[in-house]
Amino acid sequence: MTTLLCLGYGYCARHFVARHGQSFARIIGTARTARAEPSVTMIGFDGTPTPELRAALEEADVVLASAAPGEAGDPFLGPLGPVFAGARGRGPLIYLSTIGVHGDSGGAWIDEDAPLDAEAPRARRRVAAEAAWREVGHAAGRPVAVLRLGGIYGPGRNALLDIRAGTARCIERAGQVFNRIHVADIAGAIAAAAMSGLDGVVNVVDDEPSPSCAPVRFAAGLLGVEPPEAVPFEIAAATMSPMALSFWADNRRVRNERLHRLIDGALLYPTYRAGLTALFQGGEGRAEG
Repeated sequence: MTTLLCLGYGYCARHFVARHGQSFARIIGTARTARAEPSVTMIGFDGTPTPELRAALEEADVVLASAAPGEAGDPFLGPLGPVFAGARGRGPLIYLSTIGVHGDSGGAWIDEDAPLDAEAPRARRRVAAEAAWREVGHAAGRPVAVLRLGGIYGPGRNALLDIRAGTARCIERAGQVFNRIHVADIAGAIAAAAMSGLDGVVNVVDDEPSPSCAPVRFAAGLLGVEPPEAVPFEIAAATMSPMALSFWADNRRVRNERLHRLIDGALLYPTYRAGLTALFQGGEGRAEG
């Protein structure tokens, strides 16, 4: 591999580059406005592709697309889709999606073959974006890996910091569980998909779906403080945004056997306990002074 193009250089892409960037001779990223990033050539993208971005897409060996679709669809597909057909690169296109495309299973276990029954508009946009990226990639003769992510956490983004900031909430709803995933394991899945030329869908989630309050209480225990008081969902829902309500409408347990086969082994952080413990040991959430 020589050139990696990150369409959207956000949290996951940055951590992937930090852990696996040495696999590429050149790394290019996009942001709404160009900014300096160590070892990455940044290109501004405001919806209209520049000649520089078109040239980057034409030469990229691996393309990582991680921007969420808006009401008008995927921000990159419309303006850049036609460029893929003439691109010299034939390496994998990796699209970061969400397990939210499956909607509600009533808490039952599901895998990648479960119906895409999501009803929330933002999840339906993800379903459409997945299909569009597969169509564009396959038309260009490239394998397309769709990685459906669970709830993302990691350095700078975790329950330890929420506890310290006083923003952590403990909302309880009987029987409700969520899958999470540490960003380091997301980076590992991206690397494996790139190296193997994966063409298909993989759930990138942890081994243990668990209630919303579980990581909050565990983080509080690591910090030696009391967790926030539990609030029943029925009460919390009265002040939730429509997006938050749509998130809580889904209850599912997501299998990750394909992920384990993709990475050929165990996750670095198979549970929220392993992930939060490592973050705490690394200094996350510790009081200063």
